[in-house]
Amino acid sequence: MPDEKNAEKSKKRKSQPAPVAAERPSRAEAEDAVRVLLRWAGDDPSREGLIDTPARVTRAYEEFFAGYAVDPREILSRTFSEVDGYDEMIVLKDIRFESYCEHHMVPIIGRAHVAYLPEHRVVGISKLARLVDAFAKRLQIQEKMTAQIADTLNEVLQPKGVGVILEAAHQCMSTRGVHKAGVEMVTSRMLGTFRTDPSTRREFLAIVGNSAVMSVPNS
Repeated sequence: MPDEKNAEKSKKRKSQPAPVAAERPSRAEAEDAVRVLLRWAGDDPSREGLIDTPARVTRAYEEFFAGYAVDPREILSRTFSEVDGYDEMIVLKDIRFESYCEHHMVPIIGRAHVAYLPEHRVVGISKLARLVDAFAKRLQIQEKMTAQIADTLNEVLQPKGVGVILEAAHQCMSTRGVHKAGVEMVTSRMLGTFRTDPSTRREFLAIVGNSAVMSVPNS
């Protein structure tokens, strides 16, 4: 009986249509929403200093959240196989990123270290930085962003292994709540040989460890 009930639940879930994304509001609607927030904060959107603020905020949001318009897998689509047999680790470290906490919509500012051990193909190094930005320029939590970068690199390039480390300061901790300035969060994801081979993981950590100590402003 339990198996039959589980099968029925699974059948119902499969039969349900996929959720449809809400239609994106117009620019005018977005600007009106900013005016509402200004009024809620206690100010007057019609005063001289704030008249153009809704338009400025909307343009800024287009930049802050440009990652939603980017396909991260497309960034890695062009690869190179002529590497004269190179099969050692490739590391791009200290990739500065700016993201926004999905809980409070305040900045997350940090650095990413991305590495992979190629199988047959490599990708241009600028593409690794673009991959980080594609996920950073969205509403995020650091743990999810770390996994997204590593999983996408692993899925598209199919290397022997992938390692990703993010170090970041979260303004949701420094400018509100517990008000702990100078605190940095470190997350990592190791796939393939970076997870199974201790020597590969140690090499990656040693390379990243030689980086200058990160100094990320909290404001």
